[in-house]
Amino acid sequence: MIHMTETAAEKVKGILAQEAGAAQSGLRIYVQGGGCSGFSYGMVLDEVSEGDEVFEQRGVKLIVDPMSLRYLEGAHVDYKDDLMGGGFAIKNPNAASTCGCGHSFSAS
Repeated sequence: MIHMTETAAEKVKGILAQEAGAAQSGLRIYVQGGGCSGFSYGMVLDEVSEGDEVFEQRGVKLIVDPMSLRYLEGAHVDYKDDLMGGGFAIKNPNAASTCGCGHSFSAS
């Protein structure tokens, strides 16, 4: 399971509300090769595809493909807004190490 904070859920709901035709969409979270630590996180508004895992929390669908779920199981998604700007943050218990930017990790 992937967990989402109330702050992150409210941000996703706001983005979905601004997107025309996005009412049936959710937030796809994925892992891809690359980044300075080996893997990087990605997020996009998307529809559910066959084989996806869907976690509905706080009124938001989190969509994850099976390969990404291996690396994201137990992760927490939050939204941070500070003086340097805002953005989604993933706290991943499966990451052996992360880089300074917080968008890249290596798996254990």
